[in-house]
Amino acid sequence: MNIGDKAPEILGRDENGKEIRLSDFQGKKLVLYFYPKDMTAGCTSQACSLRDHYDALQAAGYEVLGVSVQDEKSHTRFIEKHQLPFHLIADTDHLLNEAFGTWGEKNMYGRKYFGTKRTTFIINEEGIVERIITPKEVKTKIHAEQILE
Repeated sequence: MNIGDKAPEILGRDENGKEIRLSDFQGKKLVLYFYPKDMTAGCTSQACSLRDHYDALQAAGYEVLGVSVQDEKSHTRFIEKHQLPFHLIADTDHLLNEAFGTWGEKNMYGRKYFGTKRTTFIINEEGIVERIITPKEVKTKIHAEQILE
C-alpha cells in the first residue's frame, strides 16, 4: 500500500468479532496502525499514546484502529487492561498485514522470523492513503503527537 492507493473496504474483525469496513469511517480520517503484539512494552506505549490523545485525535477528525495478528481474546485483554477507547482488528491470518505490506521478515538478536512491521497509515475521508509513518519513523511513546503534527 502506497500513498494515493485506495484502502480495502473490508478491514477484518475486531475484538468482538464484528466485521470492520472502511465505509464505517466515512467522513473521518482513519489512523490504521499495525503493531507486532499485544502487551509488549513498545506496543503498549504506542497504544497508550493514542489513548491519552484520543480526544485530540477525534477533535482533529481522526478515528483510530489498531491491527495485530493476535486473536480477539488477546485484544479484549489488552483493551481492558489499558482502557483503550478504540477497536483492534484480529488479523490472525495476516491478510490485512499482507495487503498493506506490513508483514515481512524481521531480525532480532540474529534470529530471523516473520512478523508485523510497526507502520501507521493515515487514510483520508475518501479512503485514500495520504500518509505513511514507516517502522523507522514510528516513535511509540509520542505516536499520537506524530500523527497530529
